Amino acid sequence: MGKPVEPPSSDGVESINLKDALEERYLAYALSTIMHRALPDARDGLKPVHRRILHGMNLLRLNPGGPFKKSAKVVGDVMGSFHPHGDQAIYDAMVRLAQDFASRYPLVDGQGNFGNIDGDSAAAYRYTEARLTEVARLMLAGIDEDAVDFRANYDGTTQEPVVLPAAFPNLLANGAQGIAVGMATSIPPHNASELCDAALYLIAHPTSTSDQLLHFVPGPDFPTGGIIVDSKEAIAEAYRTGRGSFRTRARWTKEDTGRGTWSIVVDQIPYGVPKSRLIEKIAELLQEKKLPLLADVRDESAEDVRVVLEPRSRTVDPTILMESLFRLTELESRFPLNLNVLVGGTVPRVIGLAECLKEWIDHRREVLIRRSRFRLGQIDRRLEILRGLLIVYLDLDMVIKIIREEDEPKAELMRHFELTEIQANAILDTRLRSLRKLEEMELKRELDTLTIEKTEIEGLLESEPKQWKKVASEIREVRKTFGPETPLGRRRTTFADAPVTSDIDFAEALVEREPVTVIVSEKGWIRAMKGHVADLSGVSFKGDDNLKVSFFAETTSKILVLASNGKVFTIEASKLPGGRGFGDPIRLLVDLDEGADVVQAFPFRGGVKLLLVSSDGRGFVTTSDDLVATTRKGKQVLTLDAPARAVMCLETQGDHVAVIGENRKLVVFPLSELPEMTRGKGVRLQRYRDGGVADVKVFPVEGGLTWRDTSGRTWTVARPDLDEWICHRAEAGRLPPKGFPKNNRFG
Repeated sequence: MGKPVEPPSSDGVESINLKDALEERYLAYALSTIMHRALPDARDGLKPVHRRILHGMNLLRLNPGGPFKKSAKVVGDVMGSFHPHGDQAIYDAMVRLAQDFASRYPLVDGQGNFGNIDGDSAAAYRYTEARLTEVARLMLAGIDEDAVDFRANYDGTTQEPVVLPAAFPNLLANGAQGIAVGMATSIPPHNASELCDAALYLIAHPTSTSDQLLHFVPGPDFPTGGIIVDSKEAIAEAYRTGRGSFRTRARWTKEDTGRGTWSIVVDQIPYGVPKSRLIEKIAELLQEKKLPLLADVRDESAEDVRVVLEPRSRTVDPTILMESLFRLTELESRFPLNLNVLVGGTVPRVIGLAECLKEWIDHRREVLIRRSRFRLGQIDRRLEILRGLLIVYLDLDMVIKIIREEDEPKAELMRHFELTEIQANAILDTRLRSLRKLEEMELKRELDTLTIEKTEIEGLLESEPKQWKKVASEIREVRKTFGPETPLGRRRTTFADAPVTSDIDFAEALVEREPVTVIVSEKGWIRAMKGHVADLSGVSFKGDDNLKVSFFAETTSKILVLASNGKVFTIEASKLPGGRGFGDPIRLLVDLDEGADVVQAFPFRGGVKLLLVSSDGRGFVTTSDDLVATTRKGKQVLTLDAPARAVMCLETQGDHVAVIGENRKLVVFPLSELPEMTRGKGVRLQRYRDGGVADVKVFPVEGGLTWRDTSGRTWTVARPDLDEWICHRAEAGRLPPKGFPKNNRFG
């Protein structure tokens, strides 16, 4: 064996707890993601990557109206100086700022292929060019005038802005989306002129609430338009709390195509939904026959969106067709609102509409104060120089003499005329051509102008009302630029109430109506044969199974199944297995309890009154609508005392009830003696010493009581002969008339 390896010395090695190390590093990562990546600043509405792109483009002088430059140049400069992350991440962020279907007010003006609403991506950055837009110019206005703080970039070689001056309400106007660690943000775009109106009202009424500001900002304004169908109360609650969602639908019109035919044209789709994916989904549903009302979908879009939907026939109701599409496709989508932003650039918090606008206008006031102080400093420096120059003009000959004869003219000028160093330098830098008389008059005029401006600025800095008045004036200018009458400022998203669809049976509307024959076996297997098949002699069953019940229905029908435990289940006929095999056990389609069996199955017909009966001779009348269950678990309708079981559910076609017990006693009583209930145990129909119900029949008493015997003959007991059996419910009854079947069934 070799010599064991000695462990390295512990010099310079520090032992730390793994848990502490993980906590510390994960917290650092989380903070970095929240502060410097995913959440926008409440003041300018930008994340660091967007802010760095705009600042980088500003340094490259890519001003609106100026020449474009390659996107590769922009990406390279931003990555090298400010954003040391992947070039593709920077380019993707820049592309989004340029897409007019993604940004309500684009901050970048792109030239070349910057992607489209179909979901196609932009061309590589070596092929595209970009410059700033007028909106971006507003975002950057005053950045060279000490309007905002700067900090060192990632390697300390240059400076980058902490926040932009943001003369435009970008946070809400363009919105933002991001996922941080343990929190996320989702802000939809809004209309800039509406935001400016709300901000002006907030300046005039600082205690305004989000509810009051909704008078100006009714809701989002998506770049792709659409219709918001949420209630005003839901929208108000979302803006009050900063959390909620907006249900947006595509805008559509019915277009006549001649000879009574028509089609639906969709010209606006919900925000964030790629058009190609939307059409693929509709085509897929068409193939799967899940849209029986729709015949075809075509994309006829050019510059504008135009998706044509052709109905199956001219008799289709366009509203029902569109409602079915809204339910199944992204023609209706929800955009979440989570106003989680960095308040003051440091604290992540969910805020409401009022606080959101307050953050922006407070920032604008701060920018105004900083720019005013910067301008005041410039004026003071210029006034100092002007005063020095005017002193010199009083004795030009002496100045020229000092300059010509003295070895140190600057020091002599300062001594002789009592000038400051700045004034002396300005005099020495003055050109000879500027020494004419006219120049002196211009200097005096400039001195007077700057003195007045200085007084105004000092007055502004001393008065808060004047500051707010100036901020309001700047906001009015922005509103004028992006007013509702301008192409960019016009509202695109409208508001409407969704059509009332409670009376539409979508299960029926979304299934192609075809006749079927439903077959249920004794062991609880179910299937649906195509067409109405009267002769079932050729139908085979599994093993020793047999036919229990069969009935005609349609693919749009609901099938009600009564179980022995008193539950009623609802099965869509369209979901039943075909008639080629043995079908499927009903247990696979519904959650049937262990030990419970299928008692009866029948098609649902609305508004029909039914009599439910349990084996211990109890029952009540209910309506078919009260039996429909919305879940697989069914609906407990008949309450049972063990060992009683549900045995029957029959239509109440008549005014009297005939009950025959297993003890072969018959009782007939008026149907009116039974209560109408939605669920429960019911009342006693017939009294037994032992045994239970054998059969029940509801019939019109004037026509007499009929039954069919085992050989198929029909027997009738006329009304006058029934008197000895007619009594009240819950009586024991008497033996049935002569000829009643031995199996105690009415047939």
